[in-house]
Amino acid sequence: MGLQRTISQYIPQGVFVITVRHGDKINGMTAAWVSQVSFRPRLLAVAIAPERYTYELLKESGVFCINVLGDDQVDLARHFGFKSGREVDKFAGVPYLNALKGSPVLKSAIAYFECTVVSTCEVGDHVLFVGEVGDYAVQVEGAKPLLFRWDDYFGGVEA
Repeated sequence: MGLQRTISQYIPQGVFVITVRHGDKINGMTAAWVSQVSFRPRLLAVAIAPERYTYELLKESGVFCINVLGDDQVDLARHFGFKSGREVDKFAGVPYLNALKGSPVLKSAIAYFECTVVSTCEVGDHVLFVGEVGDYAVQVEGAKPLLFRWDDYFGGVEA
């Protein structure tokens, strides 16, 4: 087993859809590299590769939303993970509402956290966006979050 698969197996992570809005453009991308990084203030962070369309919109807007997926939503995670929003409207047919600062919130997400960016940091081939939580809600009480399993998304391919 390669190092990336080993990391993914032994350092558990959730699966999320990170959504952004800049003007009339919206997009979402699947992410597993999400974490709380502070109690006071409540800060959450997400790592995003600069080549992603979501990265471009987030750099402009300064606001992102972490949509927490339930353990039965692997297909939704794949939907937001394998196409670029530059070429495809990922929200076509996907019901959503808007958080307080306008970020799309997936109606089927079990919870969401809208954050305003307070800091960024280059970390290898990604940029870490740290945001302070503003709007949030639990939309499905008692649901279990989806956990990232390498083979659900990449099969036998090693990074």
